[in-house]
Amino acid sequence: MADAFDGNVAAYLKRIAEALERFTPPPRGTDPAEAPGFFWDGGSDSLLPVARVRHLPLALLKGMERHKQTLLANTRRFARGLPANNALLWGARGMGKSALVKAVFGALHAEFPSLRIVEIDRDVIISLPRLLRDLRKWTDYRFIVFCDDLSFDDDDDTYKTLKSALEGGIEGAPENVVLYATSNRRHLMPRSMVENERETAIHPTEAEQEKVSLSDRFGLWLGFYPCDQDTYLEIVRAYATHFGLEVDDGTLKAQAIEWAATRGGRSGRVAWQFIQDLRGRLAEG
Repeated sequence: MADAFDGNVAAYLKRIAEALERFTPPPRGTDPAEAPGFFWDGGSDSLLPVARVRHLPLALLKGMERHKQTLLANTRRFARGLPANNALLWGARGMGKSALVKAVFGALHAEFPSLRIVEIDRDVIISLPRLLRDLRKWTDYRFIVFCDDLSFDDDDDTYKTLKSALEGGIEGAPENVVLYATSNRRHLMPRSMVENERETAIHPTEAEQEKVSLSDRFGLWLGFYPCDQDTYLEIVRAYATHFGLEVDDGTLKAQAIEWAATRGGRSGRVAWQFIQDLRGRLAEG
């Protein structure tokens, strides 16, 4: 009698599981072998393959030699299965933070074929725990989860989701995943958000620590600062050489400085935009 009862329960549970699977189909595009990169669709919990991850050669990134070597070493350790840190690249806009993450991945992917990069939008960061749950099971692969331009507004409490995801709860963070994020803000939150918490809290110091503790979850911090003119011109010359542009150095320098003046500042992004304009003009003849 007991055996029959147990058999009926098992059959009943199996039918429930099959019904649930029909209502919640497995995520699409979830085979890591499909592509070197993926985009996480937080709305449908899907990993969408990216057949070609666009990146610049690592050697082409100028004015950030220490940053390159530090992030490259951290990522190589991770790709080898050794302990590595989550990384926060913060600072001045347009100085190559996201370009560096993609360039490091590109430099190491051939050496470590199981290395993957997964991009997640800041707008769906609340779905990060579900993404980590999916990635955890593919132990034969190593995943860089990349969030570009990560920050939080005054009334945004989704940072708490990110904090808990980075810690991993009682299960711990997945050993086959690191999170690389870029931000213009060192602590990922506006100063007004921290100051408001300090003014309204019973214990202001504790409230402030709560807000800035998110960035502490990143073991590696890399700060990016506005570049001077010499560094800006070094970047311009490197791009011009890379694309084989036939223009004398004096003309290149004068035009690059004028371009930066019209843009209101110097940065790697401004240098790239100038080179794209120059390439177009030279092609026109």
